[in-house]
Amino acid sequence: MIWANPEWFWALLVLPLIGGSQIWYYLKKRYANLTFSDVDSMKNLPGNWRAHGLWATSLLQLTSVLLIILALARPQHEDVIVERNVEGIDIMLVVDISSSMLAEDLKPNRLEAVKEVASGFIDQRESDRIGLVIFARESFTVCPLTLDYPLVKSHINKVDLGMVRDGTAIGMGLATAVNRLNQSEADSRVIILLTDGENNAGEIDPITAGELAEAHGIRVYTIGASTEGTAPYPVDDPIFGRRYHNVRVDIDDEMMTQIAERTGGSYFRATDTESLRQVYDEISEMETSEVEELRYTDVKDLYPRFLFPGILLIILSVIGDKLIFRTDLV
Repeated sequence: MIWANPEWFWALLVLPLIGGSQIWYYLKKRYANLTFSDVDSMKNLPGNWRAHGLWATSLLQLTSVLLIILALARPQHEDVIVERNVEGIDIMLVVDISSSMLAEDLKPNRLEAVKEVASGFIDQRESDRIGLVIFARESFTVCPLTLDYPLVKSHINKVDLGMVRDGTAIGMGLATAVNRLNQSEADSRVIILLTDGENNAGEIDPITAGELAEAHGIRVYTIGASTEGTAPYPVDDPIFGRRYHNVRVDIDDEMMTQIAERTGGSYFRATDTESLRQVYDEISEMETSEVEELRYTDVKDLYPRFLFPGILLIILSVIGDKLIFRTDLV
């Protein structure tokens, strides 16, 4: 319930004044008009039932004023119907799962950090279809484009090294995602490609795959996920247990930038888990779905529910005052 004219609630301040005047009038009636020397003989006389009419009519009058004030404030019931027309985006996540993704410059390691941040990115989307492609020496689609976000996140959580032969075929991963999005009819199609190394495998060159994306109007965001210089890499020794040695970081920033810019996207470098999260957040803000919202509002006045009872109570108070209780005689 809403109130169209809530300023009338200020009129409620008159109720205490009306009530106070009624109490003063009642107390005034209690003073005797005649004085008797002895009233013992009158103690057993029946009371005048009309004397209670003063309170009854006063209560009716106060209630009627309250109801009329509420009616003047115009209570309304608002029924809102919203029609949403969402033009979603088709997004393919392309993730490197080569063995170098075990390096721990991102915590707990590169692969686990990507899985966590990518799941958070999915949680931010609302009406976009999302799919998943992984690559190492080969590439394949783990999850096609879908609105079933729990399903996509489930596939992301199951991604692990060893699902394909080791290597870094960036061009193959990008081409596989382009092939998936080429079948999409969405107005906006996006690829988010993440790797931690240079292209060293595959039959398709990354630049060629980027040109293919450009030809099909697909925007590509590229992410290099690693620190600068070297990164700690775990090695499990059967005798001495796990130990670490530093491995060199090799990301072709120039190539990644070229692919992104020629398709209208951007290249980002994430050197730790927090910066990787910021990259995905920035991409999420850049790629927003177009939402058209039509709002229909139906308003129904409810003041008769207060006005008519208020008028009825006024009539009853007048009838009670003048004909039944005769409070003017009390």
